[in-house]
Amino acid sequence: MASSLTKDSVHPGTPGTEKTFFGHPRGLATLFMTEMWERFSYYGMRALLPLYLVAPSGLHLSAGTATAIYSVYLSLVYLLALPGGWVADRLLGPRKTVAVAGLIIMLGHLCLALPAAASFFVGLVLVAIGSGLLKANISTMVGHLYDGPKDARRDGGFTLFYIGINLGAFVAPLVIGTIGENVNWHFGFALAALGMALGLAQYLLGGRHLSEQSKVVPTPMTAQEKATTLRKGLIWLVIAAVFYGIVGFTGHFTLNWALIPLTVIGLIVPILVIGRILRDKDLDGEERSKVRAYVWFFVAAAVFWMIYDQGGSTLSLFADANAKNTIFGWNFPVSWYQSVNPVMIMALAPVFAWLWLWLNRSGKEPSTIVKFSSGLVLVGASFFVFLAPLSIAQDGHKAAAMWLVGIYFLQTVGELTLSPVGLSVTTKMAPKKYASQMMGVWFLAVTAGDSITALLSNPAVGGVNLDKMGFVMLEAVLAVIAGAAVWMYRGKVNKLMGDVR
Repeated sequence: MASSLTKDSVHPGTPGTEKTFFGHPRGLATLFMTEMWERFSYYGMRALLPLYLVAPSGLHLSAGTATAIYSVYLSLVYLLALPGGWVADRLLGPRKTVAVAGLIIMLGHLCLALPAAASFFVGLVLVAIGSGLLKANISTMVGHLYDGPKDARRDGGFTLFYIGINLGAFVAPLVIGTIGENVNWHFGFALAALGMALGLAQYLLGGRHLSEQSKVVPTPMTAQEKATTLRKGLIWLVIAAVFYGIVGFTGHFTLNWALIPLTVIGLIVPILVIGRILRDKDLDGEERSKVRAYVWFFVAAAVFWMIYDQGGSTLSLFADANAKNTIFGWNFPVSWYQSVNPVMIMALAPVFAWLWLWLNRSGKEPSTIVKFSSGLVLVGASFFVFLAPLSIAQDGHKAAAMWLVGIYFLQTVGELTLSPVGLSVTTKMAPKKYASQMMGVWFLAVTAGDSITALLSNPAVGGVNLDKMGFVMLEAVLAVIAGAAVWMYRGKVNKLMGDVR
C-alpha cells in the first residue's frame, strides 16, 4: 500500500496527512482496501454457496431448494441495507456501524466454516446482516472524504472505490472457489472469514485517516425513542421465538418455515416502502410525479435483477452439471465463472464512460429511458443465448464454456447500461425528504427480483425448474417486453419525470 501513497499537497478540509492515495484523500486507501477484502469474502462465499448446497459432500439439496436459498440470501443482503442506513443515522454513525458490520460478517463466515448444517444457516444470516450494515454506509464514508459534491476529485474517488469492489470480486472465486471446490468446502468459507478479518484490520488501523464526519450520528435518537424501539424489537423477537419454538418442538419445522416468510417479506416490503412515499402528504405535486415515474424504473430493474442474479445460481448449477468447464483442455472450477463479470466490468466500464461522454458531446447520448430499455433487452438476449447450451445438454452433450462466457458478457453489458443509470436517476428523482433513503429503495429492486426467483424455484411453492428451456424462454421474452414497454411509454414517463433527463 505504501507504494500507492504519494506526497502531495492537502486539499483544504481533507482529513489525514499530506500523503494522498493516487491524488485522493488518504482515507480512500483505507476504504478501498476494506471494501476490496469485504467483497473478496462476500463474492468468494457466494461463488461456493449454490455448489455447496447441491453437492453430495455438502448439504446435498435439490437445485430448486438451493436456488431458493441463494436467492433469499441475496434479497436479504439488499433488504437489510435499509435498516443498515437507519442504524448509522440514528444510533452509531457510519464509522462504528461499518466496524460492527465487519465483525458480524467475519463471525458469519466462521460459522459457515463449521461442518454443521445449523451453524451454516446461522452464518448465512450473520453475513447478510453484516453486509446490509456495511453496504449502506461505506459509500457514504467515501463521500465524507471530499469537500462536498462540487469537489472535482469526487467522481474519480468513487471510480477508484468501484475498482476495489470489482478487484475483490474478481480474485475471490479464483482463490476461495478453488480451495472450496478442490480441497474442502469449509476451508473455502474459512478463507472468506480471513479475507474479512484482513479488511476489518485495515479499517481499524487506517481509521485515523477518515473524515471526522463519519463519526457523527446525523439524527440521534432520544433516550425515550431508544427505549420504545428496544421494547418493540424485543416484543417481535419474543413472538418469533415462541412461534418457531412451538413449530420446532412439535416436529413440524422445515427449512421453508424460514425461507417462505423471508421471501414474502422481500416482496411486500418494496411495495410498502414505495406506497408510503407516494402517500406522503409532505411531498408536492412535482415530487409525487417523479416518484410515479420512478416506479417504472423500479419494476424494470426488478425484472432485470431477477434474471441477472441467476448468473450465480441457475447458470452456475447448469455449468456444474452440463458444461465442459475447460480452457484449452484444462479443467477449471465451476466457481471461476463468477470472476467473468467483475473482470469484464473493470475492462468495459471505462469504455462506457468514454462512450456516453463522446455521444453527449455530439448530442447523441441516449436518454435514461433508452439506456434502461437497452439493459432489459440485453439481459433478455442473454437468456435467449442460454437456450443454445440448454439444447445441447438436452441432447446428452456437454455445452462449451464459451456459451456461458457469452451469457455473462451480455449480462455485464446490460448491467453497465442499466445499473449506473439507475443509481443516477434514483438520486435525481428522490424527493428532498427521502434524499438518503431512496438509495435503499433502489436496492429494494434487487430484493424484489431475487424474491420472485426464490418463490418460483422453491419446490414447496412454485417448484419451477429455472434451467428448463420453456421457462428460460419465458424470462427472456418477459425482459424484452419490459424493455419495449419502458421505451414505448417513454413519452408518459418523461412527462412524469419533469425536469429530470
